[in-house]
Amino acid sequence: MSFHKEKLISGFGGAVAIFGVLGLTRFYEQELQVHLLLIASMGATAVLLFAAPHSPLSQPWNVIGGHVASALIGVFIYQQISNPVIGGALAVGMAITAMYYLRCLHPPGGATALIPFIGGAVADSYGFAFALFPVGFGAVLIVMIAVIFNYPFAWRRYPLGLAVKPKTRAIAKDQTTAYPDITHADFVAALSEIDTFVDISEQDLLRIYEIASRRPHPGVEKSRPKKGS
Repeated sequence: MSFHKEKLISGFGGAVAIFGVLGLTRFYEQELQVHLLLIASMGATAVLLFAAPHSPLSQPWNVIGGHVASALIGVFIYQQISNPVIGGALAVGMAITAMYYLRCLHPPGGATALIPFIGGAVADSYGFAFALFPVGFGAVLIVMIAVIFNYPFAWRRYPLGLAVKPKTRAIAKDQTTAYPDITHADFVAALSEIDTFVDISEQDLLRIYEIASRRPHPGVEKSRPKKGS
């Protein structure tokens, strides 16, 4: 794969996704303000879906759940607090907390939570239905476009469950003895001790260790006796 190919595919995919979301949203709703407000958060989502399709933050539940939950919170706080500065800050903070608990952390959801405060007329006319259309509609649509667009490229199929599993070659038993036996519980405990956010899923870490443990350790090859000795 050429150096520029992946970057060009990502950029073109993002353009196709936003064209589809913006075009269909405009078809169903002629109010231009809705499109402009929605496209800000969906543009950020497009970066994740097409530049990092295998990221835990890019998976379908993260996209749909993150946007819808954030929209609901944004509308609710907008209805309760008239001050846009205090309300906007509280909406984003609550959206982040909700996404954490719902296991659908999606950074563009923070922008979605702010939409009611940026375009108050939209929240006034739509109410909580705003979370379904245009937000929920746009989130589902951009996920569908990402699935279809990424599928022809085996190395970047989306979502992560459709990704092609790398083939691992069998290694002699004596070549893996240098690696300690790390269990699932060990990984969980290690992750809990890291005082930072790691943008990789527990399942991916286990796959990385599984693949790495099948490779011969540099020190093993040197210690193996030569034939005829």
